[in-house]
Amino acid sequence: MKIAVLGTGYVGLVTAVGLAEFGHSVVGADKVADKIGRIRRGEIPFYEPGLDALLGTALRKGSLSFSDDLPATIRAANVIFVCVGTPQGDDGSADMAQIEEVSRLIAENLNGYKVIVEKSTVPVMTSVWIKRTISLYKKSEAEFDVASNPEFLREGSAVGDFLQPDRIIIGVESERARELMLRIYHRHRDRILVTNIDTAELIKHASNSFLALKISYINLMANLCERTQADVELVAKGMGLDPRIGSRFLKAGIGFGGSCFPKDLKALIKIGEDLGVDMSLLKETDRINQARVRLLLDKLKAALWILRDKTIAVLGLAFKPETDDIREAPSIRIIQALLDEGARIRLYDPKAADNMRELFPEDGVRVVYAASPAAATEGANAALVCTEWPEFLDLDLTDVKGRMANPILIDGRNLYDPAAVQALGFEYFSIGRK
Repeated sequence: MKIAVLGTGYVGLVTAVGLAEFGHSVVGADKVADKIGRIRRGEIPFYEPGLDALLGTALRKGSLSFSDDLPATIRAANVIFVCVGTPQGDDGSADMAQIEEVSRLIAENLNGYKVIVEKSTVPVMTSVWIKRTISLYKKSEAEFDVASNPEFLREGSAVGDFLQPDRIIIGVESERARELMLRIYHRHRDRILVTNIDTAELIKHASNSFLALKISYINLMANLCERTQADVELVAKGMGLDPRIGSRFLKAGIGFGGSCFPKDLKALIKIGEDLGVDMSLLKETDRINQARVRLLLDKLKAALWILRDKTIAVLGLAFKPETDDIREAPSIRIIQALLDEGARIRLYDPKAADNMRELFPEDGVRVVYAASPAAATEGANAALVCTEWPEFLDLDLTDVKGRMANPILIDGRNLYDPAAVQALGFEYFSIGRK
């Protein structure tokens, strides 16, 4: 199998490396020549555990190469995975300009039968537009099929997710495309679900929106727990024991972020509205999530009253651990709100600090980036935990308490045991627990 992967961002690079590991001959292509040059040298433009080693192995074996010559890459391939961006507009709709650009490029270089695979997250019925665009602009009588193969990569565990997937969704309209796609994923045939294209396109948005709903639901329960003597951790445990519900994604906190859940939720709302479907359930899911940051700030104000000129340590900037991704991270809105209140902030994250610097440059006074959690909490009036990095569980909290001006710890991820932290002398606030 000669496979082209168009787009070498997060999804594209993981896909290219993973397909090479499956034994295929893969070319990753991107129009940004400098980016291709860096990847050829084994330099990954984002942090993803294990990807660098796998990339190095594939490059040495020769099963994976990279090119900025997209036309040549398209002509040489049997199967083309489209992994370009679909950024979100203000109304939640996806900007499909890059999808159209790639479709036209494929049309102009269609020199034989090929399967064009949507790997990017796209709205349902996108395949109709891809087929129409290729048919309008192709310069030969060559046949082609469009297929959908949505990605289910979790940042921080994407390598394992690709190599050992829990399911592979393939949407096709012809037996020829079906057989090619099954050959690509031959080692995981027992995990493949084959559907029509519309179904496959919808599964990705439906899955992420449901998980987002589950998170917002447990956060709604946490709000009830805040006003009673109930403990949201035990509520979640009791719910999770029901096999119909399960325990995953029942973790109360300051809400979800990242490049998938917020985007896919808003996109599905827009898709439904355009099709005349009442999407109020998902709108409320989004509203609950947006309100989580205000809850954390209210706890901080309850502890300190006035935030102006107070020093606040923010521990964790990435939207989740094991990634440097800050897209839609709750920490962004928290930092902005603290600055709007006139606070001084000291920020720490083991991987995401450089990305956050682009949004909030360090000025040495109001915004400071610390080299360690201990440095971040030095002289702080309060510390906020915004990302559940494992290293925060190993903190010497006695040392942290000694460094702080006021031992106030606001745990936005329920990392710590309330009784244990309070016994150390902290004023401790968590989510949905006493």
